[in-house]
Amino acid sequence: MRIAVLGGGISGLTAAHHLRRAAETVIFEARSSPGGTMRTCREQGFIMEWGPNGFLTNKPWSLELARELGIEARLLRSSDLARKRFVCSGGRLHRLPETPGQFLASGLLSAAGRLRVLAEPFIAPRRGGEDESVAGFARRRLGPEAMEKLIEPMTAGVFAGDPDQLSLASCFPRIRELEQRYGGLVRAMLLLRWERFRQGARAEMSAGPGGVLTSFDTGAQALVEVLAGSLAKELRLGAEVEAVSRAGAKFRVAVKSAGARAESDFDAVVVAAPAYAAAAMLRGLDQELAVELSGIPYAPVAVAALGYAAADLGRPLDGFGFLVPRLEGRKILGALWDSSVFPNRAPQGQALIRVMVGGARQPELARLPQAELLAMVRGELKDLMGLSAQPALERVFFHERGIPQYLKGHGARLERIARRLEALPGLELDSNAYRGVSLNDCVLQSKLAAQRLLKALAAS
Repeated sequence: MRIAVLGGGISGLTAAHHLRRAAETVIFEARSSPGGTMRTCREQGFIMEWGPNGFLTNKPWSLELARELGIEARLLRSSDLARKRFVCSGGRLHRLPETPGQFLASGLLSAAGRLRVLAEPFIAPRRGGEDESVAGFARRRLGPEAMEKLIEPMTAGVFAGDPDQLSLASCFPRIRELEQRYGGLVRAMLLLRWERFRQGARAEMSAGPGGVLTSFDTGAQALVEVLAGSLAKELRLGAEVEAVSRAGAKFRVAVKSAGARAESDFDAVVVAAPAYAAAAMLRGLDQELAVELSGIPYAPVAVAALGYAAADLGRPLDGFGFLVPRLEGRKILGALWDSSVFPNRAPQGQALIRVMVGGARQPELARLPQAELLAMVRGELKDLMGLSAQPALERVFFHERGIPQYLKGHGARLERIARRLEALPGLELDSNAYRGVSLNDCVLQSKLAAQRLLKALAAS
């Protein structure tokens, strides 16, 4: 039994990791190196991430993969400062409240805005109906001020997206589940806290993300490097998949490599590529499926990494970083204080800041020429952090199709895609375009895709 994995990013590598135990597996990756956007740039003692800087331990999937690969000892827990997060309001950075007490004392929301949030337990839950946007849910349950100052910047931080267009059920299914199951968010928080107390677990009540942010000693790319190393015999780099077609009961994969085109037949295929790339590969196999995949949009994102002498900082980097609501009218989405989160990300006496630009909010800014973008970022950091020093190092990582957008109707699109796949047994789609954009989501969905495929092949 032969299986082709089309794409050597974290999703493809993880799927292949599970598949090769039961079948001959070949991974085709168009680039000269694996990992996709999960890359780490190491320069002058700085460790700079192109994409994700780690995963949260509130879900076990990435931890389990690290254990399977034997690299648990290389895991790097974030500093406790990572729990401190800030939001820009009125041109100033306000600490994001994590507890009810901090929320009541915070000046981030007006008194009226805080009272509206406190009224959340008395808002009737919405049952069924059309796919609700993230913004619609937030305004309904928390009020317009909380939506603009808390939920909108959080959505931009995760998806670089527009909460008025993004689907709550697809982007934040857990939040929707809490309302459906418990009737509201505050009620859910209280009942879950009570359940944890009864089970003898520490009963925290926090609005912050659960778990501990965790990475690897040399950066997130370490996971890719170990995975790719363990799959060296299966991995084909510089191998661009041009098309997938049928050859009787098998799938025929056409690959261009070193200027030559070759075709190979496989019993099954995992398309572990972005939705737009998957559409191009599958257009000749199923035109309707390709149209559905092409309909999943992506937001452009630029990541500017700046290294400073710690003595030149306008303020201490004592937290995770900050997000900027759209109502502030600024030109950045937010900034991560990477050397505060993981101290080894910068040499002794220096600091590393990564700034996010663009997204669905201002896509044109992500596409600015590098020098212009860096000048803009430095100006924003000066205004918001009082940081006027010249950086010791500057780098820009640009992603034209950075983060998939789960717009309203995304769930219905996935159902239509699933119906097309029913007619193509042995074909699986696996990337962050479908059911979660985090590292944990990618690892889990890749494992599930491998399990479904092996089960289907065994049954046939």
